Amino acid sequence: MYDRAPPRARLRDTAINLGHGAGGKAMRALIEDVFLGAFGNPMLDPLEDQAVLPLGDLARHGDRLAFTTDSYVVDPLFFPGGDIGTLAVAGTVNDLAVSGARPLFLSCGFVIEEGLPVETLRRVVASMRETAERAGVAIVTGDTKVVEKGAADKLFINTSGVGVIRPGIAISATNARPGDKVLVSGVLGDHGTAILIARNQLALEGAVQSDCQPLHELVDAMLSACPDIRCLRDATRGGLATVLNEFAQSSQVAIRIRERDVPVRETVRGACEILGLDPLFLANEGKLVAVAPPAEAPALLAAMRAHPAGAEAAVIGEITETPVGMVIMQTSFGGERIVDMLVGEQLPRIC
Repeated sequence: MYDRAPPRARLRDTAINLGHGAGGKAMRALIEDVFLGAFGNPMLDPLEDQAVLPLGDLARHGDRLAFTTDSYVVDPLFFPGGDIGTLAVAGTVNDLAVSGARPLFLSCGFVIEEGLPVETLRRVVASMRETAERAGVAIVTGDTKVVEKGAADKLFINTSGVGVIRPGIAISATNARPGDKVLVSGVLGDHGTAILIARNQLALEGAVQSDCQPLHELVDAMLSACPDIRCLRDATRGGLATVLNEFAQSSQVAIRIRERDVPVRETVRGACEILGLDPLFLANEGKLVAVAPPAEAPALLAAMRAHPAGAEAAVIGEITETPVGMVIMQTSFGGERIVDMLVGEQLPRIC
C-alpha cells in the first residue's frame, strides 16, 4: 500500500508576484511551503476546497455551534506586542470565546499585495501558528489572493472561526438587568496606543505594548465561577464605550460607571490628553467587558484576577433602569457625563 505523502514544493521567490495567486505552480509552492509548512494538520493537508469537521467531536464539547468571521487590515503589520497574524487568530478566538464557546477551528484568507517580501509573510504566518497553538485551535482551510501593487496595502487577512457552546450557557447583550455589576478584565487602551507608537505619531517615555492575546482560558475560568454571566464582549474597535452602549441599547437599561474605577495606564492617559483622544473609545485586543448578577460579582472578580489575562480586573459600575439605552459616567470631579457610542473613526486601520 502506497501512503507516503508527496514532497512539498519549495518557494524560491523572495517577493510575492501575481503568479502566486494565479492557480499554477507558483501558487502551489506558496501554499505548500509557507502555509502548509506552518499550519499543516490532517484536515488541511489534503488541500481540498473545504474542511470536513467530524460532528461527533463537535457534539462532545456542547450543544450549539458558534460561528464568526472578521477581517484584519492593521497598519503597520508589526507593532509592539504583536502583529497582524497574532491579531487575526486572537481576534477571532476571542469573538468565539465571549459567546461562551470553546474555539476549535479557524479558516484564513489572505489578500497579498504584489511585492510583499516572502520573509514578511513567513513572519506573519509563524505568529498565526504560535497563537493558534496557544489557543488550542486548528487552522483547517484557507484561501490566497494576490493583487497588483497599489491595489491593497501589503497584506489583509480574514479569519473565520467555529466553536461549540457548552449546555446551560446563555450569554447575550440582551440579558443585562437592573442591579447587575459591570466588570472589565484589565487596563484599557493599550492596543490603540501601541499602534500610535508604531506609526511614529507619538514619542512616549514609557513603552506600551498591545494587549493582543487569546481570552478563551480567562472566559473558561469566569464561567466556572459564574455560569450566569449575563453579557460578555471583547472591547475592540470603539472600545469600552461602544460595548457598554451596545449592552444598554440591546437590554433597554441604563449603565452607570465610575471614572475613578476604570483602569487606564498613566502612559495611555497621557497620550490621550496630548492627542485629544478618549481612552474609553480606544481599541483593545485582549480585554473583555462582563455584566453579572450582583451576588455573583465578587466571585467572578476573584476568578478574573486569579488568571494572568484578568489580573487587573475591576468592577467599574452597575446597571440601572433609567435613562434607558444610555451610559452615564460619574467623573473624577464628581459630575456626570454621557458616554455616547463612537461617531466616526478615532483611529483608522487599528485591527
